[in-house]
Formats: sequence, C-alpha cells, structure tokens
Amino acid sequence: MTRSFTSAIIGAAVAVQCLGEVPEPPNEPVEPPAVAFARAKPKIIEEATAPEVLMACRSMLPVRPVALNGSIILRNRRGIVQSEHDYRLVMRRRPDVSLMTIHLSPRGKTNVTASVTISRRAGKRPTIRLARAGSADAEVVDSPLERVLGTDVTWLDLTFDFLWWTNASYEAEREGESVHGQKCRVILVKPDAEIKGLSAVRLWVDKKTGCLMQAEQVDADGKPIRRLWGTRVKKFDGKWMVSVLEVETLGERHRTKITVDGLNELDE
Repeated sequence: MTRSFTSAIIGAAVAVQCLGEVPEPPNEPVEPPAVAFARAKPKIIEEATAPEVLMACRSMLPVRPVALNGSIILRNRRGIVQSEHDYRLVMRRRPDVSLMTIHLSPRGKTNVTASVTISRRAGKRPTIRLARAGSADAEVVDSPLERVLGTDVTWLDLTFDFLWWTNASYEAEREGESVHGQKCRVILVKPDAEIKGLSAVRLWVDKKTGCLMQAEQVDADGKPIRRLWGTRVKKFDGKWMVSVLEVETLGERHRTKITVDGLNELDE
C-alpha cells in the first residue's frame, strides 16, 4: 500500500484514482479533500495536465456526511510534547454549500477550547469562523495562513483551498523527485487572489498511482515555509486512509502530528 499524502489535515486522506476517470461535477460543493480513501488505481499520469490532476483530487471527495476524531500534537525536535488537543471533525456536502465543523478540546478532556466552522460556496473562497471558549461571538479568520492553536497547522492546511486554484503547472526541473521512495510529478499551483506571505503551493503526485504524496507552501520569495506529508496508513471500516500526518514549519524547532483515531459515516 503506497503511503499517500492526505489532503485534509485534520485526519483525512486524498486518494486520487484514475486521472480523468471521474468527471468534474457541476457546481461542485467545496470542502477539504478529506476521507477520499487510499485505493488508487495504477495509471501513468504523464498524459494528464496539472489542472486535471487537481480536478481528480476534488472529484474524490466524499459525498456522504462523515465524522472524524483524533488528536493534534505539537512537539519539539527532541520529540517532547508541547501541547495536545483532541478534535472531532464533521463534514457535510450540499448542492449549494459545503460545511466543516471542528471541535477542539484539551487532550483527554471534554471541555471544548474552540469550535471552527468552515463553509464555502462554489466559486468563492472559504469563510472561516472561530468561536473560542468563553466568547459569545465567533470571529472571522482573515488570513488562511494563521496558525491553529499555536501549532504548525494553518487554516489553509484545513481548507486545502489550493486544490481549486486555476493557475497550476508542472515543474519540469523537479520531474521524477521521490517521496517515500515513490517517483513523483511536481505541480506548482498559485493562488487566484493574493494571499500575503504566500506565492504558491507545491504538490508531489505519485507517477504510478496518482496519489498526492506531499505538499509545501512557498513564500513570496519562492522559499518553502511549511511542509505536510503522511507517514502511516490504516484501515477504517474496510477502507484505507492515511492515519498519521506530519506538518512542519521550516526553520522552526517543532513539528505537529495529526492522527486519525476513528471515522464513521453520518445520516444525511
């Protein structure tokens, strides 16, 4: 089983099946590429354009409502834990809007530290509303690069909005780079509207399976600033998905691990 990078950082996985096999749905609801299970079919992807690869990622998003639970763990370079949070994530896709709700609490506790609602309508950027414990009103998060609970995870990591950006191209000079021993094609995708401090996101896609193996955010000077990758896969209810992810802010002396401990489908 190839270790694929996951597209929804709070415990979700993108598995890109045969590129071009699934047509682009009309007015597709938008949500983080979560819980598209890792059952990719081998295919040579040299024939696919970079936008077609992104389209395949979006096409594999779950249609039925799902809930995930797990943990977000910030630790230093020595592996010493700095902070731990549990999460419960619920995703629902609708014809007009997609919704993702995340409840965050201290590890092993039931009291909620913060609740986040991320919504997006077709053709528009996500709206992120953060409600902190003890606050009566939810605040709108202005920048997708803001950190979540002081970890390496950002709101862009959660929304994976870059899969809907239209300016995508292959980086020919990086052709054949490997991630976890898998030769990849490398795609550079640029935001449709300016994001201060970010010029692009770089993606590594497995040549054999079409799986997204790794991603990194690039700053205005073209330097990588954050990297994300999957390290472990697990079977949930008969379906394979990435169960452990790592998020690293380059140049800082810490790293954030995200685990998926459970998954279940919800009623419509």
